[in-house]
Amino acid sequence: MLRCWYARPEAAGSCRGAVLVLPEVFGLNSWVRGLCSRLAAAGYAALALPIFARTAPDLELGYGPDGLAEGRLHRDQVSAAGVLADAGRAITWLQQQSAHPERPVACVGFCFGGHLSLLVASLEQVALTCDFYGARVSSFRPGGGPPTLELLPRIAGDLLCVCGQDDPLMPQQELEAIEQALRACASPRRRDLVVVPGAGHGFMCDQREDFRPQAAATGWQLLLEALAASLPAP
Repeated sequence: MLRCWYARPEAAGSCRGAVLVLPEVFGLNSWVRGLCSRLAAAGYAALALPIFARTAPDLELGYGPDGLAEGRLHRDQVSAAGVLADAGRAITWLQQQSAHPERPVACVGFCFGGHLSLLVASLEQVALTCDFYGARVSSFRPGGGPPTLELLPRIAGDLLCVCGQDDPLMPQQELEAIEQALRACASPRRRDLVVVPGAGHGFMCDQREDFRPQAAATGWQLLLEALAASLPAP
């Protein structure tokens, strides 16, 4: 059983599409739940997936050093195969809901969830992936194996990667590797990297020290525009 968090538009028949949300290492905390509510208010059903379902299905941590340390312990036990299996189950459930039956979905992830979103992007039901500051995609894959970025040719949907210009977890070498991989990918679908000026790591989250309102507003607008383009209203 996956204990997810689900929010959907209040008005019947107003759903524009479904979004799978992959959180940071802090679990399905109040910020993630609030993000799902914002997506629902914008017209999208949002399902937040517990990325640590196998080790800490009810995890909800704060953003202090202790929460980060605990979250990283669970992060190090995650495997790509497990994430893909859980995401596949969650997407199937989303597509069974009457608000958006059998339609393609979007996936958005933040921090470690951003990294995982590139894995989930390889699933055929995913029409759009928005990866916010997903670090180490050019050098690491959860559970071992080739770097996650090497999956890029298998991604059939649109892809938007967003990070802060001053993010220490996204050094220039990482940004260049992502940019090169996106340019080398022969696909008619969207392949974009957006670097937001004046922003560090976690700038979208108003509970983190690196929160930057203007940068967060930019990120939110990029997300909504991408959703509108990739999940057109029925």
